[in-house]
Amino acid sequence: MVKVGVFGATGRVGKLLLEDLKSTPDMSLSSVYVRNELDFAIDPSVLVTSDIKTFLNGCDIVIDFSLPQACEVLLEEAIKTPKPLVIGTTGLNTHQLNLLKQASEAMPVLYATNMSLGVALLNKLVYQAAKTLQGFDIEIVEMHHRHKKDAPSGTALTLSESAAAGRGVGIDKVRVSGRDGNIGERSSDEIAVMALRGGDIVGRHTVGFYNDGEFIELNHTATSRNTFSKGALRAGAWLADKEAGLYSIADCLEL
Repeated sequence: MVKVGVFGATGRVGKLLLEDLKSTPDMSLSSVYVRNELDFAIDPSVLVTSDIKTFLNGCDIVIDFSLPQACEVLLEEAIKTPKPLVIGTTGLNTHQLNLLKQASEAMPVLYATNMSLGVALLNKLVYQAAKTLQGFDIEIVEMHHRHKKDAPSGTALTLSESAAAGRGVGIDKVRVSGRDGNIGERSSDEIAVMALRGGDIVGRHTVGFYNDGEFIELNHTATSRNTFSKGALRAGAWLADKEAGLYSIADCLEL
């Protein structure tokens, strides 16, 4: 039985993890980290603590869906107390990503901006399409609920990286994330990533390849956040016995 610690349990996906763990074979909830207090009931056998070291010692593997600053604190402590980590927090800055890489030298770390099987496959298809459809303009549009704090979404940024890799260019040199005013014609090499926010949209990502006379659009729509929680649990079960290293959701799904 793999004992799971949930970091970010009060968030939307965190709460779903607690519920999904009740029906996940060979996995159980053992510890929960909270900064203050839980505002909902939880099995009294579960360790609830605001001390990260105690939290880490109370589980076999950690699944994190929190905020970038909280994830940073988790990574700093995990480097001292190594534990397999599944990181689903998006919006990480350069320092936090470097911490993640440093942690992966001492423990297995699976980092994914989206835990769904569909998005993992979409990234592969985007890479192939970008490599094959030379000369097509690439535009990415993502839509999320009004409460999402980071933009563009981590998933959209990962998709843009897949597209840039297919073209053999660095995404930092070609990404555009806004257009306003008399900016001139679209350049042939740019990859646009645009964000829309509204309502309760769980997540929708469209990657379009546009040419004169034809276009192709690859689309993924998440209709339930359970897609992410169940994907993270599958990733956790897979990661539990792996050697130290940085893994992706594609590694877990063998794509």
